[in-house]
Amino acid sequence: MRMRPTLSWTPAGDLPPGTTDLTPVADALVAGGVLVLSGAGISTESGIPDYRGEGGSLSRHTPMTYQDFTGSPQARRRYWARSHLGWRTFGRARPNAGQRAVSAFGRQGLLSGVITQNVDGLHRAAGSEGVVELHGGLDRVVCLTCGALSPRAVLAARLEEANAGFAPVAAGINPDGDADLTDEQVGDFQVVPCTVCGGVLKPDVVFFGENVPPQRVEHCRSLVRAANSLLVLGSSLTVMSGLRFVRQAAEAGKPVLIINRDPTRGDRHARTRIALPLGAALTAVADRLGVPVEGGAAA
Repeated sequence: MRMRPTLSWTPAGDLPPGTTDLTPVADALVAGGVLVLSGAGISTESGIPDYRGEGGSLSRHTPMTYQDFTGSPQARRRYWARSHLGWRTFGRARPNAGQRAVSAFGRQGLLSGVITQNVDGLHRAAGSEGVVELHGGLDRVVCLTCGALSPRAVLAARLEEANAGFAPVAAGINPDGDADLTDEQVGDFQVVPCTVCGGVLKPDVVFFGENVPPQRVEHCRSLVRAANSLLVLGSSLTVMSGLRFVRQAAEAGKPVLIINRDPTRGDRHARTRIALPLGAALTAVADRLGVPVEGGAAA
């Protein structure tokens, strides 16, 4: 599957309107077998902006493509300078109420699985088990030459050593962990090679224009087949990598429920779209069902 670099989508005028009625979500969770598909919108309450919502980062930022990263040493320098700075903030983000609620639903046996389009690792940090990170995780680094995997923390320490005093002020942080820096701020930032073979290092995430591993896609498809319903949380579904699972569920007659403030590309396939903030919505559902949410009352 290829992550398409098409970054925008214009809602059609005939999409069904959003509601504020959480009953369909509560009913689906009571029935069990709910598969969660989450997007950047579920992490905004942790201080990580989304791509396309109000104030979304695409208004000022174009994500790195795989072709640019692999084809240009200058692009890699720019990426790693920006990503290294972004990691200082991104790596400190903590799970929010929505992610803790998803974890709580899982502990109660109400979910069949969690697929996330996010690379922030916050579902795992919240305690959700068996999370499928469709686009990988920023907390890992892979060598494009030998395939060696290493923790992002190790690379961060190496980059700190190689770039002592590097501390520009970023205009913002993006959902992919990339900070907004000018070329002048990037300067002569030093990129470090793989310690195993000297090859090119890349975050273990799927860039726009890159293929999602086929076995990961098939695993997600199998989760959709096994689920009773699909609950989409905070995704515009603009990119086909997530939308295809919505289409698969709808074609199989499985209810698709979406919680997202703005219209999504999947609305016409959904039973309902609930236009509420995710943290408040999910904790309200947890409260209705009597599901305890760690880290705060379900209210």
